[in-house]
Amino acid sequence: MRILVIEYITGGGLVNEGLKSGLLGEAEIMVHALLADLHDSPDVDLLVSRDPRLPPPRVACDILTPRAGDDVWTLWRDRMQRCDAVWPLMPESGGLLERVSRLALEVGCSLIGSRPDAVRIAASKLHTSACLRRHGIAVVPTYAAPGPVAEVAARWVSKPDDGVGCERTRIFDSLEALAAALDPEPPGTYVVQPYTEGTAASLSLLCQSGAARLLSCNLQQVIEVDGRFELRGICVNGLSQRHGCAALGAAIARAIPGLWGYVGVDLICTDHGPQVLEINPRLTVSYAGLRAALKINPAALVLRLLREGPAVLADRPAAPPSRSVNLSLAHGA
Repeated sequence: MRILVIEYITGGGLVNEGLKSGLLGEAEIMVHALLADLHDSPDVDLLVSRDPRLPPPRVACDILTPRAGDDVWTLWRDRMQRCDAVWPLMPESGGLLERVSRLALEVGCSLIGSRPDAVRIAASKLHTSACLRRHGIAVVPTYAAPGPVAEVAARWVSKPDDGVGCERTRIFDSLEALAAALDPEPPGTYVVQPYTEGTAASLSLLCQSGAARLLSCNLQQVIEVDGRFELRGICVNGLSQRHGCAALGAAIARAIPGLWGYVGVDLICTDHGPQVLEINPRLTVSYAGLRAALKINPAALVLRLLREGPAVLADRPAAPPSRSVNLSLAHGA
């Protein structure tokens, strides 16, 4: 099977502008982990799109190199037509992940990822919150900005509705200060959430057809710096209180049945139970620690899902004892 791997930042999406992004470090972690896992998977012929300003991958594979002046979307479309499957790592922001997912299906290339309609829901924090609430899933209350809120909170958080990670997330000590800061922004660009006390965590799931298999529960090292959040590290498989996490993952998959393959869920573990912050319908940084933590090749597991279907979600082969794995992220990554 010939697989095209496309990550937007490292794969040439910025080839016609400066290669500057606060997400570059995290993108590189995910890309190198995925390529290593696919390289070790049987019967995989690997092609990766790679910005020419970055060093080559650490594993032997074919490289697609967009150049300045290229229309990368035309280039990617052409290569998809010559491959059996595409594994996109695009961010959801700006509709990028939905666009590449629809493009893959349009040209008849197998999509290793969530269906476009599911991506559209997950790309919006507001739509995600509303969808999960309709299905009885606890979420951090999320409101459109500007607009009324139904919560009383000492502190508030603003973030782009389709933002990724901690990018442009800000913390305010009053709704008045928040409203003043967002006043110049176009309506619908940002959402507002009450600052929720608890432990920052995430789930790594394997999903298909409204079902899910919990791979790991991860601790996130999130700190507050100058009124902003920064993700400094992740302890993959480090959340010892897993009770209810498998049921939560299953409920999320039922609520958004188009989620497929690896899916990340960010949440806050509060005294009253977990509250979902957002869903990432793609690889997250936690993926990079799964192989060492679980003693499995997660990419090979996803490819089995592609070949064998939902039965893989119920498969629990004997495996060596799992452990936690710490991933340290560069400052500002």
